[in-house]
Amino acid sequence: MSKVVVLTGAGGVLCSELAFAFSKNNFKVAVLDLNEKAAHKIVNTINSKGGNAIAISANVLDKESLENAKHIINKEFGLCDILINGAGGNHPLGTTSNTHFTIEDLNNDSNDFKTFFDLDVEGIKFVFDLNFIGTLLPCQVFAKDMIETDNSCIINISSMNAFTPLTKIPAYSGAKAAITNFTQWLAVHFSKVGIRVNAIAPGFFLTDQNRALLTNSDGSLTDRGNQILNQTPMGRFGNAQDIVSSTLYLCDDNSSFVTGVVIPIDGGFSAYSGV
Repeated sequence: MSKVVVLTGAGGVLCSELAFAFSKNNFKVAVLDLNEKAAHKIVNTINSKGGNAIAISANVLDKESLENAKHIINKEFGLCDILINGAGGNHPLGTTSNTHFTIEDLNNDSNDFKTFFDLDVEGIKFVFDLNFIGTLLPCQVFAKDMIETDNSCIINISSMNAFTPLTKIPAYSGAKAAITNFTQWLAVHFSKVGIRVNAIAPGFFLTDQNRALLTNSDGSLTDRGNQILNQTPMGRFGNAQDIVSSTLYLCDDNSSFVTGVVIPIDGGFSAYSGV
């Protein structure tokens, strides 16, 4: 019998690639995204190639929305076997303009210039809620299907930020560190009922959210893009396909004794000291 995988944030670049991969491996795929149009686009592609997928508009910050999605999935596919918590992201209001604070910054009165002292509380809350609460709530809803079933698991999306925080994005770095900690906590908490909990920690991948930050309009790298590649031993950005094999492994019977781990997929970024 085909297992059921539920992916949140599956309309995005990385998790849509995972949706395609699970479909190719004969999973029933539930594509959840706040953007229903994006979800349907992914599902139409999967089903046109002989897969079995459904698209559901769901808000990972609204438990009732997730419960409604679960009801649809249970009716169409059965119980959830695997949950991929892919919803997440950053916000400009939780980001500083410069990598380092200087005294001169206090005299910069540009409307779009932000020091640490200018960070917006609501922007920071948005980032923490989207990443952490947006992972916790789906676990509360869908893990109930997994209790004492055959090799069910949860995969969270952490980041190399969780190992060493990046400059300029304190809210996002902190939120992803919380995901790593939560992954370990939940792995222990669910260890007696057969639910494994792990995470992957992507490095730098070109997505719709960060493309403008890392590349110019002509396709050349920005200063930050160049800095990142100089710190990445493999010398390139990740491709969406790069997260597939590790994720499938963590969901496979061959990893039945693996829980509470976070696997960096970052081209060596988190291992490199810079010298």
